[in-house]
Order: sequence, then structure tokens, then C-alpha cells
Amino acid sequence: MNSDKKELRVNAIKNGTVIDHIPAQDLFKVIKILGLQNITNTMTLGNNLESKTHGHKGIIKISELFFEDDDINRIALAAPNAKLNIIKDYVVVEKRQVQVPDKVVGIAKCVNPKCVTNFEDNITTKFTVVDKENIALKCHYCEKITNKENLRLQ
Repeated sequence: MNSDKKELRVNAIKNGTVIDHIPAQDLFKVIKILGLQNITNTMTLGNNLESKTHGHKGIIKISELFFEDDDINRIALAAPNAKLNIIKDYVVVEKRQVQVPDKVVGIAKCVNPKCVTNFEDNITTKFTVVDKENIALKCHYCEKITNKENLRLQ
């Protein structure tokens, strides 16, 4: 029996975005926030990977896709410590840390079951972020606070 350790490597991407340091339990939330389930670009997902700083983490590599600032910052709702690497010609040309936005529109649901956004189909949810560190969102319509533990995505 060979005692050499083998390492599984994932191919590098030529051009695209790598989202790293996603908490393992929140990988699929990030996918949903960005709508990645609907794209046709080549994408590699890794979950429950060892992380020296977080224990376990998730990672997403997406070829030929670059995000706008608003998209990047929405990632922070699920993964406030996520980092993005922008890749061009196999080289990291930019590293970015996500930031929680001031406003969240159309991606989260209000925790209040009586809120108008939960029973009217044509009303887009709108929140003001009242706590960026612990993730707390105040509904524009009913003023109820939704925290990270109760955060549900549309």
C-alpha cells in the first residue's frame, strides 16, 4: 500500500471570479443570492474544505463571469468574510473583501408573516441594514427586524 498522500486539484480558471472563505453551511445561500443556479458558465463548487481560519469553508469558481459591486456586496448577507479573486489570464489581478450593503432589495423575505410583502405578489422587498456586524435588516414596509438567523431568501 502506498503511503504517499494524494491531493485532488481543481483546474485553474483562465478568466473569471473565485469566491472564497464562504462558511460551509452558507455556500448554497451565496449561490441563490447570486442566481448562479441559472447560469451556463463553467462553475466549480467546493464545500466543507479545510480552512486554517474558519475550520471548514466553501469556494466557488466561475469562468468568464465578473460581478457588479452590488452583487458582490449582497454576498456579505450570507458570507460576511468572503473574499473575491478576479482572475485574468490565469493570474489574480484583484482581491476584494465583501461589504454588507446599506440597502437590500428583492433578495430577502420579511420575517413578519403579516407584512404586505409576504402576501402581495407585486411588491418588492426592501430593507435598510441596521446592523452590519450581526446582519440585521429593517423592513421598509412593516419595520420588523430580520436577523441573520431568520434571514430567508426569495
